[in-house]
Amino acid sequence: MTTLAEAGTDGGTPLRIDRLGVVIGVLMAVALALPFATFRATRIASGSGLHLFDALPTPMAAVVTVVLAAAIVTAVASQHPTLRLALGALALGALAIGVGVAGAHLTPADNPYARVAPGSGFWVGLFAGAILLTDAMVRLKLGPAGRLMALAAAIALIAALLASGAWSQLSLLAEYRNRADVFWREATTHLLLAAGSLAAAIAIGLPLGILAYELRAVRAPLINVLNVIQTIPSIALFGMLIAPLGWIALHVPGAHALGIRGIGAAPAFLALFLYSLLPMVANTMVGLNGVSRAVVDAARGMGLTGRQRLLQVEMPLALPVILTGIRIVLVQNIGLATVAALIGGGGFGVFLFQGLGQTAADLILLGALPPVALAFAAAIVLDAAIEMTARGKA
Repeated sequence: MTTLAEAGTDGGTPLRIDRLGVVIGVLMAVALALPFATFRATRIASGSGLHLFDALPTPMAAVVTVVLAAAIVTAVASQHPTLRLALGALALGALAIGVGVAGAHLTPADNPYARVAPGSGFWVGLFAGAILLTDAMVRLKLGPAGRLMALAAAIALIAALLASGAWSQLSLLAEYRNRADVFWREATTHLLLAAGSLAAAIAIGLPLGILAYELRAVRAPLINVLNVIQTIPSIALFGMLIAPLGWIALHVPGAHALGIRGIGAAPAFLALFLYSLLPMVANTMVGLNGVSRAVVDAARGMGLTGRQRLLQVEMPLALPVILTGIRIVLVQNIGLATVAALIGGGGFGVFLFQGLGQTAADLILLGALPPVALAFAAAIVLDAAIEMTARGKA
């Protein structure tokens, strides 16, 4: 009898078990065993978990089971990156469509207060499928364009599911419908806080980074001060800014008209700006320090002035490292802007903290999922920009 280990000596291909695939397979198997959807009589009632064949019509449940089983086998036993990519994408698609079908299948027509939400099995399966898809893209060594295309495909799929109404019966969408106008207002506020503080950090942090690069005497004190700011917890920093900004609003003519107040967007914006300075200053300084001295000497030998060397030689070569700082700041600020709701700054945190106060899980998700998605998309786009810039300078 030929064993698996001997199969390779008989001219066959030995079975190779993928270690990461085993983890992915275990997660998907757990997803099949856990409740796929949760049904609640009202939005704040305790829910009952329903497994796959209870949450979905039998044909759809069978399709999702077969797709996840195929993904498990592929993850564990196949080293082919294209096949892993296809099964990962198929698993995510099956889960996304399946949870929408569950919402329509389980929601009673005569009970407008009932809520159907994705269960723990859905979230675990989604996590496992995302790992399989990411692993396949790493194995395929997708370049920046490939990763951007994958992101565009994911956004297109989500947009198609939302536009088609496939998820319309899910409780998360019910929470959104009840707050659609407020949602987009807070989304705009969130983006303005994150992007505006980033723009201010670029405007101030780049010159400070150049100054720290040029003057060694300034470098250590500046970095030490920014390090101290970075160690202050976000809620504490928001609170510390309330008193001075409130005083300015009361005593400085025109400050209140400009939106400067003790609570609201002003302290949130200032706190995010202060947190952004260290990555910007440090990455600017590190990027400039990393420029080859031979290149700088060659530019000096060509007769370029100090300013010309900085703008035409050193800054372009340091751009990938500076962009890395911008990436860190943007992803950081998208997350931190959520906390701004605690001091009236608005943003997606409004829904998150309302949900915590009302014990409404879907309202919490309405405030938590958009910042996660935005941070993830921003990281992919800026990583691609960094890689393309680095290749252009190579």
